Amino acid sequence: MNLNNRIKLSGMMFLEFFIWGSWFVTLGTFLGNNLKASESESAAVFSTQSWGAIIAPFIIGLIADRYFNAEKILAVLHLIGAVLMYQMYTATNVSVFYPYVLGYMILFMPTLALVNSVSFNQMKDPEKEFSSIRVWGTIGWIVAGLLISYVFFWDAKEAANAGLLKNTFLMGSIASLVLGLFSLTLPKTPPKGAGEEKVKIGEILGLDALKLLKDKNFAVFFISAILICIPLAFYYQNAHKFLSNIGVEGPTGKMAIGQISEALFLLLIPFFFKKYGFKKTILVGMLAWVIRYLLFAYGNAGNLSFMLIVGIALHGICYDFFFVSGQIYTNSKAGEKYKSSAQGLITLATYGVGMLIGFEVAGIITESYKVADGSFDWKMIWMIPSGIAAIVFLLFTLFFNDKDKVQETAI
Repeated sequence: MNLNNRIKLSGMMFLEFFIWGSWFVTLGTFLGNNLKASESESAAVFSTQSWGAIIAPFIIGLIADRYFNAEKILAVLHLIGAVLMYQMYTATNVSVFYPYVLGYMILFMPTLALVNSVSFNQMKDPEKEFSSIRVWGTIGWIVAGLLISYVFFWDAKEAANAGLLKNTFLMGSIASLVLGLFSLTLPKTPPKGAGEEKVKIGEILGLDALKLLKDKNFAVFFISAILICIPLAFYYQNAHKFLSNIGVEGPTGKMAIGQISEALFLLLIPFFFKKYGFKKTILVGMLAWVIRYLLFAYGNAGNLSFMLIVGIALHGICYDFFFVSGQIYTNSKAGEKYKSSAQGLITLATYGVGMLIGFEVAGIITESYKVADGSFDWKMIWMIPSGIAAIVFLLFTLFFNDKDKVQETAI
């Protein structure tokens, strides 16, 4: 890959995840402070990510892969996204905000696959080249958080109470406009499915891979992957609001520690796989969820603030050791015939169905522990997902007995 394309692809990844990180991390706090949303309304807003994940395969499989260049679709989606994001910035209540965020997530989620397609199309050896490009996405997310907390101070208590978190959507809108225009300069990535046999909906959604569930161990992993999304949803939906409520300074910037951790632990997965195998690696990921939420339950913004920082830093183990390891395991079990379908099925099950259930459960639990004065019983709110993760950990320990060697295949 020549230097010019490497710079362009790195910039594309940076902007892609800068946009997401610029508003999604602070969304829970924004909904409560600015739009006075109830917990069920917040859950519905967060669930738009899941609806986007469910619909995304249709946009990619029926349109992007068959008729248009990936970089052109990427441009169109981000340009429309910039308009929708600006409308989110101007919204004054949840009923106005919701249609825009739903439309935005339906358009944004397919771009996660499109930026990968554009990148892979320029690579001779993706296993070696992709990580150095993709890491700029993580950097973009981190920079967005640092800007919010330490440059613009939008998440400071006084600023958040004054409604300044709405500016995160304006920042995201501008970045989306920039990426939309920038995408027109990206290397050409023509469709690969044009002229081929009629597309099958089952293949797009990964339903062809359902036969893998006949394997008891894969079925146990599949169910565990859905269930572990419930604790994950609690983090996305409540973590920033929790840190803000208890008085942690610069919560957005501190949550960026999670992305730094994610990048670091991603490099350790091959080592863990080789030394401990798939089952122990994924169990460590599950156990990290249990510990993380216990740290959140008993930590505070004062003398025990280190517990909160450790809990945030565990994100790399929580996410990489379960979800990335799970993708590798799925890849090894599927074989060449069902490799793409299997990854599509796991994505649909986790970010689609699993997170949809998770956000709903998180909303119900958080609402039920809301105190009369408007504060929350955060200890109980975090103990419950910790318990759910512990149950999944035990179920996986007891019922997953796959002795096969999992190949360390790159994602």
